[in-house]
Amino acid sequence: MQEQEIIQQTIAFVKQTLAGAEAGHDWFHIERVYKTALTINASEKADNLIVSLAALLHDIADSKFNNGDETIGPRIAGEFMQSLNLAPEIIEHVQQIILNMSYKASLGTVTFHSHELEVVQDADRLDAIGAIGIARAFTYGGFKNRVLYDPAIPFVENMSKEAYKNTTAPTINHFYEKLLLLKDLMKTAAGKAMAQQRHDFMLNYLDQFYKEWDGKS
Repeated sequence: MQEQEIIQQTIAFVKQTLAGAEAGHDWFHIERVYKTALTINASEKADNLIVSLAALLHDIADSKFNNGDETIGPRIAGEFMQSLNLAPEIIEHVQQIILNMSYKASLGTVTFHSHELEVVQDADRLDAIGAIGIARAFTYGGFKNRVLYDPAIPFVENMSKEAYKNTTAPTINHFYEKLLLLKDLMKTAAGKAMAQQRHDFMLNYLDQFYKEWDGKS
């Protein structure tokens, strides 16, 4: 099977599987991460098939929507790739990327590293910041019925993986507990350059948010 056919079948599978998914983790999120990963990889020159498959399959069963089970996503992705008769080393590599690319995974012990992981991880993190990142944060906060902001609830620095997974804090806290930290976690040159502009946009947004909260603007 040619690479383009593999990718097209993967796109069709992901679209079908994520039909009706929460808006911040739906097909459009996958599509953005996929396109951004290809943009980054144009200069990084990692394995294009592995980057494409990992970007397309990385949220096929996000643990936050599956009772915290971090094994479901890699398993479903693996079963799908096996149905395409892909080489075992490709399947294993993609599964390891899915298992290790999330922000919460980085709060624990990460033993797997690859160039392809860096490309896809940067692409996914870029979709969590900037204008779309802000929209996704409040979409998920609404999905979980979280308050926008509560000055009486301070954000938590240096959260553990378990604390991060179990937080119910206001959405604004999420900026300080994750989103504003992502710029400095980028691995690729292209990812770092794209992250800076999106990071600055979030800072400007927060400045405006607090002015409006205090009735000053």
